[in-house]
Amino acid sequence: MAEFRSRGNPFHTIGNLPAVGAPAPAFKLTKTDLSEISLADLRGRRVILNVFLSVDTDTCAASVRRFNEEASKLDNTAVLCVSMDLPFAHRRFCGANGIENVQSVSDFRTGAFGRAYGLRIADGPAVGLLARSVTVIDEAGTIVYTELVPESTLEPDYAKALAAARR
Repeated sequence: MAEFRSRGNPFHTIGNLPAVGAPAPAFKLTKTDLSEISLADLRGRRVILNVFLSVDTDTCAASVRRFNEEASKLDNTAVLCVSMDLPFAHRRFCGANGIENVQSVSDFRTGAFGRAYGLRIADGPAVGLLARSVTVIDEAGTIVYTELVPESTLEPDYAKALAAARR
């Protein structure tokens, strides 16, 4: 169980992010067209997982916009923006904001991604949603960077995540 804060109040996840150096847990997530994408589909590419509570919050929306800007500068890298939001909300947000360089995906069907990555929120008003984090996976499927953002009202450390993706 990991701890993060929201407006200074402590909350917990159901587990911990996978360790750097560990194999990335498999996942299947739902795209905006309701088809699925899996880690296996991305084999041979670097993957950035930008995980957040909801695309309908300012900080979460800012992270999607920022990774969308940065994704076009990354070679052989897929950026997945992951939340429990319905695919319809992801599609609405992406369309309204010109988001084209990242894939906005949902864990709403099974919640298995949130459990495998230890990110489902275990307590408080956001229970069941996903904690703000970034994970970078290399081409071989190994975790090379993780960050559980310590305060949910803050954005992730883009510089560190992007540096890990470029290595």
